[in-house]
Amino acid sequence: MHIILAAIGKLKKNSPEYELMSEYLKRTKWSVEVKEYEEKKALSGEALKNAEAELLLSGVPEKAKVVVLDEHGDTLSSREFAGKLRAWQNAGSDTVAFLIGGADGHGQKVKDRANLTLSFGRMTLPHFLMRVVLAEQIYRAKTILDGHPYHRD
Repeated sequence: MHIILAAIGKLKKNSPEYELMSEYLKRTKWSVEVKEYEEKKALSGEALKNAEAELLLSGVPEKAKVVVLDEHGDTLSSREFAGKLRAWQNAGSDTVAFLIGGADGHGQKVKDRANLTLSFGRMTLPHFLMRVVLAEQIYRAKTILDGHPYHRD
């Protein structure tokens, strides 16, 4: 399976968040591609969200499954998350794109494209830290599917 992690904003290559994200993504056996897009600081409100939506969707293949990270999304356990990825893979999906929007959230085009809207809880997390959490959960999902003892219930 090919994983795309697309996000608004760029991590600094020497930041702790970048190092942690990279470590988890390196550990997973799936092919993972990180796509970062510059924030459109000259815009605001819906115009900003729409411009960022266009950027995020520009890197998503047509047949990819799309997971939108949003505080109002579904909360899944790690096993449920792994099961969702397995179901998509078993159904023939070879690419899953995870979309992390900017500070103001996602534009409607991104929400409309979602196969799953996922929340990691009701608390607000910084977008840079969210990448680390997502990378760890992708790694965890792969270990669950492979029967590796990393995940404990």
